[in-house]
Amino acid sequence: FVQRLDGHMGLANSVAMKLSKISSSTKDVEGGFITRASNGSPDGIFKDNAMGMIYKNVSEPSDELKDRSLKAAMNYVAERGVTSVQHMGTWSDLEVFKRAHTKHELKTRIYAAVPLNSWKKLVEEIGKNGRGDDFLKIGGLKGFVDGSLGSHTAAFEQSFSDTPADSGFMVTTTDELYKAISPADSAGLQLLIHAIGDKAIRELLNIFERVEKENGKRDRRFRIEHFQHIAPSDFRRIGPLNIVASVQPYHAIDDGRWAEKVIGPERIKTTYAFKSLLNNKAVLAFGSDWFVAPPTPLEGIYAAVTRRTIDDKTPEGWVPEQKITVEQALRAYTSGSAFASFDEKKKGVLKKGYLADLVILDNDITTISPEKIREVKVVTTIVGGKIVFQRGDK
Repeated sequence: FVQRLDGHMGLANSVAMKLSKISSSTKDVEGGFITRASNGSPDGIFKDNAMGMIYKNVSEPSDELKDRSLKAAMNYVAERGVTSVQHMGTWSDLEVFKRAHTKHELKTRIYAAVPLNSWKKLVEEIGKNGRGDDFLKIGGLKGFVDGSLGSHTAAFEQSFSDTPADSGFMVTTTDELYKAISPADSAGLQLLIHAIGDKAIRELLNIFERVEKENGKRDRRFRIEHFQHIAPSDFRRIGPLNIVASVQPYHAIDDGRWAEKVIGPERIKTTYAFKSLLNNKAVLAFGSDWFVAPPTPLEGIYAAVTRRTIDDKTPEGWVPEQKITVEQALRAYTSGSAFASFDEKKKGVLKKGYLADLVILDNDITTISPEKIREVKVVTTIVGGKIVFQRGDK
């Protein structure tokens, strides 16, 4: 079973399907589907929730391998100038982080989100053990409205340009989303919800508006993860809801090579619309979506500022009117992301009394040509006053 890079589609061979008892009589699941040959037999492609039919038969790695993987990941991101991550994962992942924390082995600060449908368990965990500390904290819930653009599973109001009979689909119904989001919000948990297509974003904004009205105003910091393809009429709704736009600029220069073929020239105008999001009072929180994209803030800043696609075929930038400044991109990766996890009073800026997390670069990205930002190297990464990466060290 081979998963597509975006995590929303996978290809299973005949052996994997046999072991998973997949046959012509196997029905699709809600929020996912199996593509089929003309005779109705599955052809091996499983989209979104349908992948669970295969994954339930994939064995878990050992704890030892998981612990090694975490150490390798922390070293990898430290080398690229990352001091904190906001991890969208599982309770199993959280156990890995806890083991490392108990052994004082964490060198990356982690805000660990768990699945939305486990909100009751999260309430119980916080009630029993609290929300954590400066190295490992909890309190966020990750949910999904739709899939991805590349897998044609993002939910749009209109059909895809290259497949006119298809407009994507909802991975989770609006009713199910509301029934989880509303009580989780009442319990004081933060909602970090994936929405990519314009229909998915609109449905999520509707839910957020309803929940705020019913549960009352407070500093809840609703987050929309990815927030990629926004209908022009929905920008005005962002400010009143104090939405945190948790977005990934590298996706813009990656998808920009082919996105117009999928959604046409009009919809791309408000795709990865970083400048429009800022203009409509969203808090920009930049990230990577690693493993889908590289966890390299410098490449992300380059992407947001130049919008040059990774094939270098758009020297003036793809949808250039959505470019932002270097300072705006820097803030999105630092103070914006700290705000997104309720940490703006302890990190995100260099200030007396704040956590001593900082990165030293070999050039000043605010003065060099924006096109050269991706060539800048991380010299030193410091977390809590301790050097966790030094270029040249063996």
